[in-house]
Amino acid sequence: MKSVKGFTLIELMIVVAIVAILASIGIPAYNDYVTRGRLAEAYANLASQRATLEQYYQDRRTYLGACAAGTVAPPLPSGNFTYTCTLADQTYTIDAVGDSTKGVGGFQFRIDQSNVKSTVAVPAYWSLPPTNNCWIRRKGGTC
Repeated sequence: MKSVKGFTLIELMIVVAIVAILASIGIPAYNDYVTRGRLAEAYANLASQRATLEQYYQDRRTYLGACAAGTVAPPLPSGNFTYTCTLADQTYTIDAVGDSTKGVGGFQFRIDQSNVKSTVAVPAYWSLPPTNNCWIRRKGGTC
């Protein structure tokens, strides 16, 4: 009797179906993981800028003039986010707006002089947190 070696078409189709199922679960989970990793840049930069603005305030007793080159609170560099400072004499807000070309479009985070952290906007497929006094960390609206 002759020994047949190799795979049948049905065996090959079963393997392809299993790989497709695993990919349909794995790829979206990986994309969410990458997005959450990019959000960490905004959290770190906003917290860091808050500390430098407080140092600026201690030196001058005003926030006006901060977020400028040559000060202890220079403008933040753009990476995955673009940062803007809105300054008044005794108050400030710093916003981080996600860059859509970097995969974080639709996200906007904010911090102010009272250390109130808020998620201003998220993409349509994410949910805002139930209480908006934190920076969102996960798709379901958890902080």
